Amino acid sequence: MATRLLRTVNPLRNILKNTNRQCVRHKASEALATRPTLNIPETRVTTLSNGIRVATEDSGIPTCTVGLWIDAGSRYETDQNNGVAHFLEHMIFKGTEKRTRTGLELEIENMGAHLNAYTSREQTVYYAKCFAKDIGKSVDILSDIVQNSKLDENAIEAERGVILREMQEVETNIQELIFDELHMAAYQETPLARTILGPTENIMKINQRDLKDYINTHYKGSRIVLAAAGGVDHDELVNLAEKHLGGIDKGEPVQLEPCRYTGSQTSLRDDFMPFAHVALAVETPGWIDEDNIALMLANTMLGSWDRSVLGGEFLAAN
Repeated sequence: MATRLLRTVNPLRNILKNTNRQCVRHKASEALATRPTLNIPETRVTTLSNGIRVATEDSGIPTCTVGLWIDAGSRYETDQNNGVAHFLEHMIFKGTEKRTRTGLELEIENMGAHLNAYTSREQTVYYAKCFAKDIGKSVDILSDIVQNSKLDENAIEAERGVILREMQEVETNIQELIFDELHMAAYQETPLARTILGPTENIMKINQRDLKDYINTHYKGSRIVLAAAGGVDHDELVNLAEKHLGGIDKGEPVQLEPCRYTGSQTSLRDDFMPFAHVALAVETPGWIDEDNIALMLANTMLGSWDRSVLGGEFLAAN
């Protein structure tokens, strides 16, 4: 592990060699180093007959977070429908065949729960934070919205304006803007270069059929994980998954288009801005690579410094 960590960190260290701050090393006994590991709940995974994976970590607390992680983000789109995954995220809470939008909101409020979603380049996630005793209701709601959303045409038109305004806000958010530019430069002419929100011209024409086609194509059992952490019983969640999600088709494996990494540079100049915002990307191992843990540790060591915290001490080094 140490060798992998050094192999990951050294290229970045060369890039950042002019920095005048150094990490402070602290010794720790073997017992102290292993103590946090002993407190991590066991991760249990069960695969249903339709390919859906159910994963849990039971810590015995009175609350839990449960959600559906779906391999369906902007990477799975085309130039013609780029933005549809994010558009669908906006529409998913607008009502189902058995729950109106108002009814859904009241049901969540009466549980004292929190329902949310987000879209990334490689995943769409729908999740709920609730009391452990309400996990059954939460799974029922999550399964309902991904399988039975009405996708009303009037609601689509109303949400189209919301998304266009969100896009305008992103254009003024320097961090969002610079990371979109970074992806476009690093993954030129590949699916990972696409933005999550998509271009304006696509948002203007996405319709009900586009949303339904995306669900029917990508929301398949082999691409879905039902995961929960907190006060959750694994066997109970498996039974809930079989009850509420067992009817989802397994689907065929997806052949992803390769996304080559391209070293390059891009810049946007605005002489009216008082600061420069800079982002640096380095090609690294993927999520399933054996070096991923070393990379995560390197990311913490190099990327957690904040000058505004406690006079700028490099807290990650501690």
